[in-house]
Amino acid sequence: MESRITELEIKLALQEELLDALNLTVARQQQQIDLLQEQLRHLYRLQQAGNQPEEQRSLRDDIPPHY
Repeated sequence: MESRITELEIKLALQEELLDALNLTVARQQQQIDLLQEQLRHLYRLQQAGNQPEEQRSLRDDIPPHY
């Protein structure tokens, strides 16, 4: 009976250690997700600011000068 209790205590300790490691991993991943979302929002704002039409462009503006 004593050896069974000891074995269960060891398993419990290992599971607690694994749970702590998984919690740290999830917390780290959430920080990375938050950072990536902020970077995406920043890029979206930059893209929106760059897409403001200042004037109407003609397709002829894109023709190379040698034509």
